[in-house]
Amino acid sequence: MRQHTILSLLILFFLHQPYRVGSQTYNLSVPVDEIVLTFHVSDPRGLSIADIKLEDLHLLDNGQLPRKILSFTATQDRPIRAGILLDTSDSMTYAASGNRALATRYIQHLLEQQADQAFTVKFAFQSEITQPWTANNAALTSGLNRFVSVRSRPGTAVFDTIYRACLNQFAHTTSPDTANFILLFSDGEDNASRSTLKDAVDICQHTNTAIYAVRARTAAALSSGITTLSDLTSQTGGRILYADDSDAQVLSDVRAIEADLRNQYQLIYRPASLTHDGSFHRIELTTPRREAAITVRSGYYAPWR
Repeated sequence: MRQHTILSLLILFFLHQPYRVGSQTYNLSVPVDEIVLTFHVSDPRGLSIADIKLEDLHLLDNGQLPRKILSFTATQDRPIRAGILLDTSDSMTYAASGNRALATRYIQHLLEQQADQAFTVKFAFQSEITQPWTANNAALTSGLNRFVSVRSRPGTAVFDTIYRACLNQFAHTTSPDTANFILLFSDGEDNASRSTLKDAVDICQHTNTAIYAVRARTAAALSSGITTLSDLTSQTGGRILYADDSDAQVLSDVRAIEADLRNQYQLIYRPASLTHDGSFHRIELTTPRREAAITVRSGYYAPWR
């Protein structure tokens, strides 16, 4: 089966196009007619299954079989690239100190391999990187505690913050050899973004970045924020985690993230039908192996011409 390197993908199959959010236009490389799908397979105990073969999988894209499977590979023990995004807006005041302390606990367990790296961002109406990429836990903790003036105006811009993190950080580190994800501490309430949920999900998919959202249990159960967090996580291949500062729960969450991301499969295919109109394509990936559970994003947005 033909093997694809990231360089050949960029040269042969990617198209450099303007990407628009609000009145701003950014340049972003997007696939013309190929979908890069990464997913994790685990057993009932949550342990990775490493012997999945292509013939074990059944893939539907908007209810249709792919036109062509281009490659299928497995990766193990991948380094992680993490963005720690901390919401400091007025609606999160009640959880600010708790989330900061909890984020610190996650950092202590996340960076275990020598090649693992992370960065920290604080945001409200605006966002600011408080610690650039580093493998130093102390520097990341310091970044979470650093005071920044991100409340120049009232409001919370969750989508804008995710978009900028992917565009300015993950877009430059995307590689089949690393696992990208955002650890988002927020109630999901957005009232200030110029970009939309679709924009945020789309760029996460282009940069292969999963979102794991840590939501305080005391947050309003019927707020629109929980729907937003559910959409962000499910459409990017992540999960919602509920804030619990016990060592056992933090370690359990970290192990779940690592299980999802360090050992993954990558499948590159051409859909049977792909119109370049920005429409959402739902992905269904299943296996007849009863002991296997597949973690995969719910779909993707078709690129524009």
